[in-house]
Amino acid sequence: MKSLRTYSIPFSGLKLGKHYFEYEINDEFFSEFEYSLVKKANLVCKLELDKQETMLILNFDITGTVAATCDRCLAEYQQPVNIHEQQIARFTEDEMGEDDEIITLGKNDHEINIAGLIYEYVTVSMPFIANCSNQGDGKQCDEEMLKNLNKLSVNDEQEQNADPRWEALKKLK
Repeated sequence: MKSLRTYSIPFSGLKLGKHYFEYEINDEFFSEFEYSLVKKANLVCKLELDKQETMLILNFDITGTVAATCDRCLAEYQQPVNIHEQQIARFTEDEMGEDDEIITLGKNDHEINIAGLIYEYVTVSMPFIANCSNQGDGKQCDEEMLKNLNKLSVNDEQEQNADPRWEALKKLK
């Protein structure tokens, strides 16, 4: 977790106004998160931090590629990532309940760590069903792998050529 300290921004020393930060997100970043779905990545995170009297407005722009595995042919491919997100962190002296939309910073907080936000944005941007044919680069699924999978799948033709002893057992039902 020491490498995630890089993503802590000490906002207490910043003047009011906009400040810009840039981070490289790679395999080492995702290895810090246990059970991460993303293992390999080559991303750039550009952050615009707008410090105001009562809040911080964080605008994230994350671009690059993430290694994904095709759910159809099991080939590894590069999934493009293009994320634009905004997060608000407000200053308050009152104890506030947890809120997913707004981060609450107390009077004793002097820095904000954005590693968890970056991880969440990248993970959520991954497709639910990964398919290397849907990338628009003309690449198709591995035909040899698809043929092997079709050979191993059970279909009606294989059931018709089944051992006749199984038919006798099916009649017992």
